[in-house]
Amino acid sequence: MHRLFVALFLVAASAYVIAAPKFLAVWKSPEVARLNFAMKKVAALVITDSQSLQMSGEEALTRELTERGVNGTPTYRFVPREELKSAEKAKPWFERAKVEGVVALRPVKRELTQEYSPVIWSSGYYPDFWGYYGYGWTNVYVIPNSRETTTITVETLIYDLTRNQLVWAATSETRDPKNLQEFVKDLVGAAVKEMKKMKLVG
Repeated sequence: MHRLFVALFLVAASAYVIAAPKFLAVWKSPEVARLNFAMKKVAALVITDSQSLQMSGEEALTRELTERGVNGTPTYRFVPREELKSAEKAKPWFERAKVEGVVALRPVKRELTQEYSPVIWSSGYYPDFWGYYGYGWTNVYVIPNSRETTTITVETLIYDLTRNQLVWAATSETRDPKNLQEFVKDLVGAAVKEMKKMKLVG
């Protein structure tokens, strides 16, 4: 019985490891060492066509940020949904809300992604938040709420909005998430853990 219990524990543990998000192709700006979001207003942004995923993801990310001394706020609460996908229309809402930083999560279809390398975040649409904003909303992948065997890739970006500058970026892979809620919870936890490593949060 003891051996059986150990075997089952190891199987369960390995399954959890497989499902946990794994960060790949991490990039960070030299400026990140001078940045700290403590007590600052930081928007949680989940770029997806699924309103329920956006709301649950942003709420979960906001809770994690707030617990670590950041004034987190979900984007869906202060930007009207009909203006959310336009950088031009959304920007005034961010400015009125006095947002100083953004943590953006965007699910991406694995088979449609390009090979990520650090150089991608220093070119094209990525270096400034408002350039990325419009691009991100036109390249959205809705995570299927099914039990299909799949690997979900998500890019996580952190912007210093006071300078409109990308300071950290990475892609993460999650294999066979058990359900949407657990996937969001694990992804948010992993993202905030990375922020803690960089001392962006407490």
